Amino acid sequence: MIDTNAIRKNLKIKIDGDPYVVVDFQFVKPGKGQAFTRTKMKNMITGNMIDKTYRSGEKLEEATVDEREMIFLYSQGSSFTFMDNTSYDQIELSTEQIGNAKNFLVDNMEVKVSFFNERPIEIVLPNFVELEIVSTEPAVKGDTVTGATKPAELSTGHTVNVPLFLESGEWIVVDTRTGEYVERVKK
Repeated sequence: MIDTNAIRKNLKIKIDGDPYVVVDFQFVKPGKGQAFTRTKMKNMITGNMIDKTYRSGEKLEEATVDEREMIFLYSQGSSFTFMDNTSYDQIELSTEQIGNAKNFLVDNMEVKVSFFNERPIEIVLPNFVELEIVSTEPAVKGDTVTGATKPAELSTGHTVNVPLFLESGEWIVVDTRTGEYVERVKK
């Protein structure tokens, strides 16, 4: 059991049998009355957000979430196959379980998969991935307005805005948290 004064970001708590992660919290000590902590939490299974207030001194149940290093092997239809690095066991996750991570998954990519009660609930990608630009419009000579961008389709099927000077066949770095272009891969 965890005391309310131990609440912090990314703390995993069990509420009604489901694991929640603390997204944001605020400790409040009013002039009169008992101190309390306001929290904003995300259900790790459904993704739903809730706001919950805890009085000082309340006990919370910690959610035991097991995180394993896995390698993305391949996708087939709406299922994605991952292999555990240590036991070589394979698991399949659906498109719903993967969410936006499907836009950045490439074969043999190392990811972290979170398990709750031996059930996969979340996938954590590396912060940055290198992806190839499959198609984008060619740059027009003289069209060099500072900060101008154009859409580019990546090898995963995801579309991202890139600077005008980039062309098809080039590799770029993409931030998986925001889905935005970071830089061109230096050769």
